[in-house]
Amino acid sequence: MSAHLRRTFSPWRLGTIELPHRVIMGSMHAGLETLDDGGDALAAYYSERVRGGACLVITGGIAVSRQGSGALDFSVFGDPAGDARMARAVSAVHAAGGLIAAQLFHAGRYALLEGMTEPDGTPTRSVAPSPLPWRGARGAVPQELDEAGVLRVIDEFRLAAARAVQLGFDAVEIMGSEGYLINQFCSPVTNLREDEWGGDPARRRRFAVEVVRAVRRGVGRDVPIIMRMSGADLVPGSSTQEETDELARALVVAGADALNIGIGWHESTVPTVQAAVPHGVWLRYSEAIVSAICTLPDEHWVRDDEGRKGRSPVPVIASNRMNDLRDVEDVLGRRTVTAVALARPFLADASLVDHSREGRFDHVNTCIGCNQACLDRSFALAPVSCLVNPRAARESRYPVAVSLRTSSAARFAVVGGGPAGLVAASDLAGQGHRVTLFEASAELGGQFTLAARIPTKEDYALTVRHYESLLERQGVQVEVAHPAIVDELAEFDGVVVATGVRPRTIDVPGATLPHVLSYEEAIRGGVPSGPVVVIGGGGIGVDTAKFLVLSHDAVERGREFDARFGLAAPETMLEGSAYPQRVRMRRPLVHHDPRPGSSVTVLRRRGKFGAGMGITSRWVALGELRDAGVRMLADLDYDEITPDGVRVRFDDGRSELLAASTVIVCAGQVSHDPLSAELAARGVRHEVVGGALDASGVDAVRATRQGLDAARRLPRPASVPAA
Repeated sequence: MSAHLRRTFSPWRLGTIELPHRVIMGSMHAGLETLDDGGDALAAYYSERVRGGACLVITGGIAVSRQGSGALDFSVFGDPAGDARMARAVSAVHAAGGLIAAQLFHAGRYALLEGMTEPDGTPTRSVAPSPLPWRGARGAVPQELDEAGVLRVIDEFRLAAARAVQLGFDAVEIMGSEGYLINQFCSPVTNLREDEWGGDPARRRRFAVEVVRAVRRGVGRDVPIIMRMSGADLVPGSSTQEETDELARALVVAGADALNIGIGWHESTVPTVQAAVPHGVWLRYSEAIVSAICTLPDEHWVRDDEGRKGRSPVPVIASNRMNDLRDVEDVLGRRTVTAVALARPFLADASLVDHSREGRFDHVNTCIGCNQACLDRSFALAPVSCLVNPRAARESRYPVAVSLRTSSAARFAVVGGGPAGLVAASDLAGQGHRVTLFEASAELGGQFTLAARIPTKEDYALTVRHYESLLERQGVQVEVAHPAIVDELAEFDGVVVATGVRPRTIDVPGATLPHVLSYEEAIRGGVPSGPVVVIGGGGIGVDTAKFLVLSHDAVERGREFDARFGLAAPETMLEGSAYPQRVRMRRPLVHHDPRPGSSVTVLRRRGKFGAGMGITSRWVALGELRDAGVRMLADLDYDEITPDGVRVRFDDGRSELLAASTVIVCAGQVSHDPLSAELAARGVRHEVVGGALDASGVDAVRATRQGLDAARRLPRPASVPAA
């Protein structure tokens, strides 16, 4: 075990069960829960993470009723097919040596029930404490629960908990955070009632307390209950810190064995899980809960076998925006929270725990907080995966490659060391083939080396580091600064062409002037002082503007984040941790003072700024630019670039010269594929992947998946079809 993670790998008790370390896999909706495969995909997904060291897995939300479903792809307790899939997952986790908790879920007004009907054929309607819609439900107004309805839902939690025990779950977690039904009852924003279930803080929290009591009746004394409660709603006018503290104490008294602290609602205008959110920034709210429940009398404190009191009456579990177990160790070193729940990091690396336990931090495939294949897909009702680990949540389709006998190994070349090429090379090598990776530039990483220079995206460098380490361990021959030619590639049994993209040029008078740079030239080489005009307001243009106006110092950005959103308490875990220093060691940062936002103008001919960015990240990035004072202009055409700036003509007929000492072109990308035509002509088996195949949009998720697919297809005989 790593000597640096002594606290992380110490045992602790969750109710009646003992866990060997303090990292649990937090709940994530995977989109696998309703697949018609008997539960194989879900079982493979969870069990691989247990084999990688996760000791306790919390499922994605399992609805306690059809009305409580988050959407059509949620499993519902009591549905025979759904229960069978969950039982299959439970068995797989137990066979792998782990424990699994069922999250009891009710979406309330957040339910997206379009297309769902009742047995009598009428549309299923969401329910809530008060008939208040939210923007994600397209104006659908939930039905206000009457007294009988409130009691019915409480009993649905009890029945679901009992069913979870019957299915073999080791514990249950009640979802009472993130703006779902229980959270809605607790908040004055969504609970406008004046009866016994609303009107003042005590009556608003009564629903949550009664749910805990009902769940205890459902599971008995020996099955642990985790309560996922909101540490901060981050919604104006919602529960105060005092009300949150009182709720935490009431939940412990009601019988919760642990409190798992969530942050924010879907409708909050404060980002909570995006890459722009500083690491560890939400710890303060978990620690506030610890302080609150520590005021409870002695009779509410759980004691160990020798009668000693713990850090708090029951364990408090922190979550959100931690992706490195060294940061977890820093958190536990404060001797406040008992454990940490990580969710997306387990998507990125199923063996996160084991790699870290052994001190092999460069082996960890780190979550980069992009949300592109996980949260963005979940909101689109699609199965999730992971940009940096395209096997994630597809383990049954892409089983771990089994090394071949030496006599069966083939020789493959991968041309291009960007994300798609790295995935292809590592998977081919994992199958036991002999692989050579050719990269024309002096370093691996491709577009990720650019992304890692953008403030808030420093973690992209860790993906490159992971694959560099992995390829070395696998014995892949890496040739950097080596543009491959067809003559040498013809000697291989197959080739993956992952040569990526090049910046698109523009046909505008003056585009070849010396002060006109491509986004790649600007990000790699920096930009002289003076006003800048960015031509192109898509994802690349937004990132380029962030490069210009945001601080490149992670600690400074943490302070700015606090100030921007008025967060309680000025201190963040970030300032006291080793994280910023690790970032600097991972990849040298570009040191410069951010230029005033007012000196940066981003232009877009037509359409939305940030088009092509993920739905959970775009609004955050645009908010950063607006708050920095960046000028964003659209609905225009480019007349010419002059030595003094860019002359544009607006759709209303106005013409304006926008002053600029530097013009940066972010007009998209074009595929760069100098090889496939000649490879085909010479009969060399090959696969073209990533940007070399399709440069439309900026889609690294598609690129890494194509790299994996190519690695699985290429070794097959040409006559064998792909799965």
